[in-house]
Amino acid sequence: MPELPEIETFRRRFLRGDDDTPPLVGRSVVGVDLLWEKTLASPSPEEFEARIVGQSIDDIGRRGKYLLFHLSSDTLTIHLRMSGDLRVEADAAPVATHHRLLLNLDGGIRLAFNDTRKFGRVWLLADTATLLGKLGPEPLDDSFTPDLFSTRLQPRRRQIKPLLLDQRFLAGMGNIYTDEALHLTGLHPQTRASSLTWEQAACLWESIRQVLQEGIRRNGASIDWVYRGGEFQNYFQVYQRTGEPCYRCGTSIERIIVGQRSTHFCPQCQPKPG
Repeated sequence: MPELPEIETFRRRFLRGDDDTPPLVGRSVVGVDLLWEKTLASPSPEEFEARIVGQSIDDIGRRGKYLLFHLSSDTLTIHLRMSGDLRVEADAAPVATHHRLLLNLDGGIRLAFNDTRKFGRVWLLADTATLLGKLGPEPLDDSFTPDLFSTRLQPRRRQIKPLLLDQRFLAGMGNIYTDEALHLTGLHPQTRASSLTWEQAACLWESIRQVLQEGIRRNGASIDWVYRGGEFQNYFQVYQRTGEPCYRCGTSIERIIVGQRSTHFCPQCQPKPG
């Protein structure tokens, strides 16, 4: 599943453009093709087309793992989930297998939402708070401080790995960047959140921000057929390195299940509490 750095990479690419993708800000929606109805979570297909056609893309934002196209009147909100992908292509291009929604833009291009497993969803919202209001803080915002993080950790007895994956606690973290941040901090993924000292919380706060910023700098991680063009997978310290030596101490990286999620860590650098 694309995490915060991958979604931020999409945002920057569509906002600024690159060698393969023109910037989308300022373009108007001239047509819609909904190819799999369940991709659209809200509103109805008829209302979606009636509302979105004619609106222009004024800005592109992100909230956690949600990509936000701020339009003239509404916000097109997209969550890619397990296998979603977004592609900018010529509007005359053949419709690829697994394309679920085509947003035709002026200038002869379209934004295509491709989703092999059909888990991704799209909303057209007048008020994003109805969907995003329960998300936790943004880990890269200036308002997210070590003191705030420590205060949020203290009353929670959950293991730290599942807690960091909880989008209501902290928006945007997923399996990759959580494993990497915990290794950088030296915390075992089963450590109870409430047991962390202020110093440990501050160190984890810094590690979270460091791995996310590095992930963004590397255009995210490309580890399957969906997300392309990232390089962060070449710099993993523990994620998907089961049995390989830790770069820090040489101990073999182990894989366990924590909170029903595959989890990678170094047993020497991240000793189990107690």
